[in-house]
Amino acid sequence: MLRVASLTRRVSLLKRILSGGVAAAAMDIRPVPALQDNYMYLVIDEKTKQAAAVDPAEPEKLLDEAKKEGVTVTSVLTTHHHWDHSSGNERIADLLGKNLIVYGGDDRIPAMTKKVTHGDKFKIGSLHVRALFTPCHTSGHICYHVTSDDNPVGAVFTGDTLFVGACGKFFEGTGEQMYAALYDVLGKLPPDTKVYCGHEYGLASMKYCVTVDPSNQRANEKLEWAQKQRENNLPTVPSTIADEMAYNPFMRVHTDALKKYTGQTDPVKVMEKAREMKNQWRPQ
Repeated sequence: MLRVASLTRRVSLLKRILSGGVAAAAMDIRPVPALQDNYMYLVIDEKTKQAAAVDPAEPEKLLDEAKKEGVTVTSVLTTHHHWDHSSGNERIADLLGKNLIVYGGDDRIPAMTKKVTHGDKFKIGSLHVRALFTPCHTSGHICYHVTSDDNPVGAVFTGDTLFVGACGKFFEGTGEQMYAALYDVLGKLPPDTKVYCGHEYGLASMKYCVTVDPSNQRANEKLEWAQKQRENNLPTVPSTIADEMAYNPFMRVHTDALKKYTGQTDPVKVMEKAREMKNQWRPQ
């Protein structure tokens, strides 16, 4: 059965390579929808066939995907303690046994075996993982930057800190903390870093981007693209750090458009006001 899954995986990967969908690389990332609008992710090391589960809220569903891919889940990367991201931890730990490593940055995370903080590094097979502390949505929020020897730019799993076209609500933090998370931490990653967020909010968030800055061509193009993606039941992830800097209001708080929209001039105040206004905004 494993040989069939492995063969199926090779055929699928070859098709995607030939179609231009993905380059042959050491790292493969599979988004797996969960609950109402969450994303779990399977991060695969092609060299060792080890994998990490990011926020496995529905563990059986994610493990089914791992089985299809012929890979072994050896760790869990938990971005934060909210139930829709961490409630599957205990179940996946029960299913996979004591050798599973469950990473997180908050003591409220269920089944956590390894607490990490900013700058901590570890590996998934041959893949390199760096923890990025981004408190605000929750006080213990961690993003995970994953790279490989052949892809030092890699991908970042941002949970509920950074979304396509938006940022998370400030449940346990301040505008100053979100500013630091987006500008001093995530914004310092290479521009081509792929961004995999925790929810499918892309279409609604891009509508807000265009509301904030109607003349932003990149935002309008992304909105049109997001509409087509969702009409075809396709995800709006991933984006890139450069993409977000081009149209995401919360990564553009220094611009005249955002200052005008919020009526604020200080970047942190712009951040706070834009988030407050988005909390009240409803897509048409």
